[in-house]
Amino acid sequence: MRALIVVDVQNDFCEGGSLAVKDSNSIILPINRLIKKFKENGDLVIATKDWHPENHKYFKENVDNLRLEERVNYWPIHCVQNSFGAEFHQDLLPIEEIIYKGIDREVDSYSGFFDNERLNETKLRELLEKKGVRELYIVGLATDYCVKYTVLDGLELGFKVNVVLDCCKAVNLSPNDEMEAIELMRKKGAEILKNYDIFL
Repeated sequence: MRALIVVDVQNDFCEGGSLAVKDSNSIILPINRLIKKFKENGDLVIATKDWHPENHKYFKENVDNLRLEERVNYWPIHCVQNSFGAEFHQDLLPIEEIIYKGIDREVDSYSGFFDNERLNETKLRELLEKKGVRELYIVGLATDYCVKYTVLDGLELGFKVNVVLDCCKAVNLSPNDEMEAIELMRKKGAEILKNYDIFL
């Protein structure tokens, strides 16, 4: 069985959100096409959700006197538990299986599998193994953060991993972040696909 993993297509990461990724709304229609296809094929569809407590340690607003070199690790308040910003974009098709991440106040969590310190694991691997999934197709937000780390952890755990590039968008805090993320994922063994490759 295959699994489509839709990473963090939440209001705060979409256009108009507190941590909006440029042109993020443009990927929702092609992601929906994949959701339909995977469901029709009887494959698994999973969504990850940032689900931060309000006092999350890595919100800039909760930290005083950040040094310049520290700022890359801190973010505006986003995807707070039970808030509008944490909800999936209204146009995203319903997904029943949801993996919550970033719940711990003390550690951030980009990957859908582990927190950034690898101290805690989400339910994602358990769910995939229970369903007999060996191949992943990963889409969503953002290419250079949560998508990248989900891909790298999936590869490390032994899954075959595909990244559907035109169903992802990047933050690009630095201009080359997206290209460097793509190259790293490819180097580690991910297949880089486009949406049409899956429909051939």
